[in-house]
Amino acid sequence: MLYREFVDLYEDISKVSGRLEKIRILGEFLRKLSDEKGRSEWLYLLKGKVVADYDSRELGISRQIAFKAISISFGVKEEDVIRRFNKIGDLGKIAEEFSVKKRQGTLFSGKLDVEKVFVNLRKVMEIEGKGAVEKKLAFVSELLSMADASEAKYIVRTLLQDLRIGMADGVIKEAIASAFFDDDGRDEMVLKIEEAYDLSNDYAEIFSAALNGRKGFDEIGLKPGRPINVMLAVKAENIEDAFRICGKPAAIEQKYDGFRVIISKDKKGKVELFTRRLENVTKQFPDVISAVEKNIKGDSFMLDAEIVGYDPKSKKYLPFQGISQRIKRKYDIDKVSKELPVELNVFDCVYYNGKSFLNKIFRERREIVEKIIKEEKLVIRPAVQIITDNAEEAMEFYQEALKIGEEGIMIKSLDAPYKQGRRTGYMCKLKPVVNDLDLVIVGAEYGSGKRAGWLTSYIVACLDEGEYKEIGKVSSGLKELEGEGKNTENSSSLSLKLSEKVSGAGTTYDEMTKMLKPLILGSEGNMVRVKPKIVVSVTYQDIQASPSYTSGYALRFPRISSYRPDRNAEEITRLWEVEKEVKTQRIKRG
Repeated sequence: MLYREFVDLYEDISKVSGRLEKIRILGEFLRKLSDEKGRSEWLYLLKGKVVADYDSRELGISRQIAFKAISISFGVKEEDVIRRFNKIGDLGKIAEEFSVKKRQGTLFSGKLDVEKVFVNLRKVMEIEGKGAVEKKLAFVSELLSMADASEAKYIVRTLLQDLRIGMADGVIKEAIASAFFDDDGRDEMVLKIEEAYDLSNDYAEIFSAALNGRKGFDEIGLKPGRPINVMLAVKAENIEDAFRICGKPAAIEQKYDGFRVIISKDKKGKVELFTRRLENVTKQFPDVISAVEKNIKGDSFMLDAEIVGYDPKSKKYLPFQGISQRIKRKYDIDKVSKELPVELNVFDCVYYNGKSFLNKIFRERREIVEKIIKEEKLVIRPAVQIITDNAEEAMEFYQEALKIGEEGIMIKSLDAPYKQGRRTGYMCKLKPVVNDLDLVIVGAEYGSGKRAGWLTSYIVACLDEGEYKEIGKVSSGLKELEGEGKNTENSSSLSLKLSEKVSGAGTTYDEMTKMLKPLILGSEGNMVRVKPKIVVSVTYQDIQASPSYTSGYALRFPRISSYRPDRNAEEITRLWEVEKEVKTQRIKRG
């Protein structure tokens, strides 16, 4: 198959806004792709990737490297590329423009096939070490020299992981169902595809399964060593509402202010940790790995758990922002493990000794957790839990959780299966009434005065049917000074700084700017548009209707309460949840 066919698909999809039309176009393409035997991995290109979603490896092409690649490939000065980028903000279009100029007057008749693109991009991703940039540039330049103008545009966009075509996950899943299954039972197949994807996080595997009909999905299951999408909780308004959602009696556990991990041990004894963003953080937590190896029995397993930090002196639990510093840590890991010790709280079992427990009821899954874990104080334990149908007893447990510094409580249905990747009525959360939303940053503005040089005002968005809808601009909550909450690699007082944190995000404008700059997609004056990747929790006074933002709403007096590196942009607040909050506000106001 020629790469041109992928490019035509990209162009067709980008020109339509209707979800059904996107599904129809992609469905037709997938039927054509099914003729390419053994090429299911090409499906990754639909998301601008060359590996499955569970694979955290990236192509490693920065904007600066892309400038050089375009310069080399099309014989133009790098300054001209940068100047053009500052004007239109799309390196893909810039590559297209320079390609057209280079091809004028030449007899260009190159035919670039998909396999060549896929193989070269894989090589770009795998190159590391000394001379990596030069080697990456060689593979990229080879592709661009073989590509026509529009192919060059999408090669560059793929390198930067920003196709800009509006290819949401939901569209891909429904297109697979549309391409290979009859109208009768189509909704059932979409659900089956979603469930299979939550297990595998691999569209190539889903595509291959679909080619074998309904029975193909029976082969997809849990695999230790590969992350899964975790089951998510809905919000409860109070204890009575929680019982209504989960039934009586229910299991009630402390809601820890840490970050969630799937603990995985395969048959070979290898233990790994995966975040809910599917990232492998095993190297950052050697203390947790040691605790698992010493205190959990089993040949293989996948356990759902929460890592919680505590102050080594006072033994008091720290808020999430404290241990969030450890997630991205690359240096002095043993040292910071002592400065910022953690406790592992295990609350569910989804796989044990070769068997999936997804369809087992929670009561049985919890019994496994209690059976296989040897508790060690401030190291590892089963999540603290009571089972009750008594509202007063539940409230007492809730208040005690808050007293010791936890976020609140989790309420779980005793007779429900584990539904990964879903917000179901099987589990809900209750915490003090605070108006807060998890949102993703999609734009930012450079500051002035003492904030000059930093991106200090952020446009945040919620999610609606795979599209990010702006809901306001927030410019407060972060710290200005370098020493306030900053993650310095050589700090000897890291735990002290974090334990003293009482409010705010604990992240500086400088740190946020450094995280956002590599994600910049384009600029206009002081404003930049960024790839939706950085998730923040935002508190607000209320929500009002507003034509200024694409969601139709705006947050009043928003403030960033924390940066959430443990959450991905697909897990943020949905627009329907915002609308629900607006209705609740109206009811309260009478």
